[in-house]
Amino acid sequence: MGSCFSAETDSPLPNGANSKCSRKDGNGTSGSSSRVSSVSVVPRTEGEILLGSNIKSFSFNGLKTATRNFRPDSVLGEGGFGCVFKGWIDEHTYAPARPGTGMVIAVKRLNQESLQGHLEWLTEIKHLGQLYHPNLVKLIGYCLEDDHRLLVYEFMPKGSLENHLFRRASYIQPLSWTIRMKVALGAAKGLAYLHSDKAKVIYRDFKTSNILLDLNYNAKLSDFGLAKDGPTGSQSHVSTRVMGTYGYAAPEYMATGIFQLVLLLFTFECSLLHFSLQLPMCVLYLTYALTIYKT
Repeated sequence: MGSCFSAETDSPLPNGANSKCSRKDGNGTSGSSSRVSSVSVVPRTEGEILLGSNIKSFSFNGLKTATRNFRPDSVLGEGGFGCVFKGWIDEHTYAPARPGTGMVIAVKRLNQESLQGHLEWLTEIKHLGQLYHPNLVKLIGYCLEDDHRLLVYEFMPKGSLENHLFRRASYIQPLSWTIRMKVALGAAKGLAYLHSDKAKVIYRDFKTSNILLDLNYNAKLSDFGLAKDGPTGSQSHVSTRVMGTYGYAAPEYMATGIFQLVLLLFTFECSLLHFSLQLPMCVLYLTYALTIYKT
């Protein structure tokens, strides 16, 4: 998108390193993200988070087999975290299965040169390892072995909403208005749950590339590496380092680092315009911001 304020492309690897994945558009869990900075604080210890999660611990060799040795033709997507691979496991034992049998999974593998790294991997486990909702992508398990950091998700056959809006692959069909409204409602339900008293999680990376679609176009929110515990008790906001994706975050948050749940209305409304009008996010952001802040 050139020099636009929005930055929705994949995060570059450090020092000009080339991508380790062969292609970036796919039909599974999206790893796409362009963020302002990485997570700085994880309130619980790593051991507490891993032991407290309700998900399976996978071995690296098991996931290597499930993804056919992380073959390039198994790549579903790529982002700042690393590459996402398609794999197969037995739906009962979770052991590796032959391609085309068992349960399809999406395996996100941390690039060891990633700028986002271990803390975002741990934050993802902290939140998705405890939460369940029909409009959140399901985290099945993780792998922590030597320097390897991986996350295992349910496979989302229709890929990301962003891919459908801009038809990032020739096989992707445009969405009807009925389906677009269904996706918007599903995403809104996911956000409402996260910010309810049941979850109390601030989801700071809401954007079309993080809205994934199942076979029936049910929307599920993904990528919780920047998520944060919400305000508690009498608190009305939390103060954080500015994180997220330029073009989606409210200007007040970008300027002050003070995050209130009401600011997500700005993000959600920008996203609605994004997949209603299919214009670049930089154009929508500037137009919308100028409009509402003049009134």
